[in-house]
Amino acid sequence: MTATSTTATRRPSRRAAKIAAVLAVPAAIAVSGLVVSQASYSAYSATTESPTSNWATGTVALSDDDRGIAEMTASNVKPGFTGSHCITVTSTGSLASAVKLYATGSASTKGLAEHIDVTLVQGTGGSFGNCSGFTRLPTGGTLFVGTMDGFSQSHTGFANGLGGWTPTGQGDESRTYMVTFRVDPEAPNTTQGGTASVGLTWEAQNS
Repeated sequence: MTATSTTATRRPSRRAAKIAAVLAVPAAIAVSGLVVSQASYSAYSATTESPTSNWATGTVALSDDDRGIAEMTASNVKPGFTGSHCITVTSTGSLASAVKLYATGSASTKGLAEHIDVTLVQGTGGSFGNCSGFTRLPTGGTLFVGTMDGFSQSHTGFANGLGGWTPTGQGDESRTYMVTFRVDPEAPNTTQGGTASVGLTWEAQNS
């Protein structure tokens, strides 16, 4: 009778099974710890914001009522000749500003500008070419008294301009300027055929 070889399946000993069970517990803890560690990197957050901020610039603006016509034009004048003219300047800007008057584009031949007397006065009332109703300001009304040459040489820009008008920017504000000139009665014979010209420029700068 042939003997049959039977291989028996070996079951782990009681001690080996106990070790396996013990080792399985730290592995489970390790996995659980990994999950907790990853979750701890999540962060709470919160935000707050104000409405969008906006900026818009104000304006400084001047205009006058001369309609593009020269302040004064006179020909064939002679010693002792006089004349006057008014012009109204209006501030329409939204910013407070300071306004100054100065000379531009001055020219003269045969020294005539040295023999034309000029008076510049500021006030209210009147309009371009019509000084009816003009009233001189009670304080600081007279801006300049001298020769056209002196005005042209001394007041050439905003820094040395004339006047203390300070529009508030709270609406349209106007001021009228009266220009009076006189050819010197003692102007020398050498001024015959001479010419003189000057531009009046008002400039506003925000204060």
